[in-house]
Amino acid sequence: MGHRLSKIYTRTGDQGTTGLGDGSRIPKHDLRIEAIGAVDELNSHLGLCLAESLPELIQQTLTQVQHELFELGAELCIPGTQRLSELQTTRLEEVLDTLNAALPPLKEFILPRGSRATAQCHVARAVTRRAERVLFALHEISPQNPYTLTYVNRLSDLLFVMARTLTQRNDEILWKHD
Repeated sequence: MGHRLSKIYTRTGDQGTTGLGDGSRIPKHDLRIEAIGAVDELNSHLGLCLAESLPELIQQTLTQVQHELFELGAELCIPGTQRLSELQTTRLEEVLDTLNAALPPLKEFILPRGSRATAQCHVARAVTRRAERVLFALHEISPQNPYTLTYVNRLSDLLFVMARTLTQRNDEILWKHD
């Protein structure tokens, strides 16, 4: 494989458009580009999670998710491409079930806080939810891979359970309401 990014700037986007993997150009404010940006931001937040000391299962899973988010980005960059399948969602569900089985039942909402790793998982979860909203908005005007939509939904659930798992070292702070 050659060097994909031998030159970082190309000047082709200076007029407000950007190129997709299929060679087409679209405005930088296009919903597809918004989705690509949200997925990229999510992947960067997972990188911050991975900069912390994490249990092996969480570290391995988040690393795999980063790779899968690049696949999702490829789907968005080349319309009509399908890179994710039911397999990736099933794998997330298996990890989710494993981690959740060790947690006490949740009887109330929890505040998104705790250790740096816990808080970062909560931020990544919130960013995942935003990416999901953008993907569904894009799906309404340009159908997306249904496995991708399910994957992102399950990923936010997994990040919530990961945050709870990491919080078990401390105490979860429950939401106090009237």
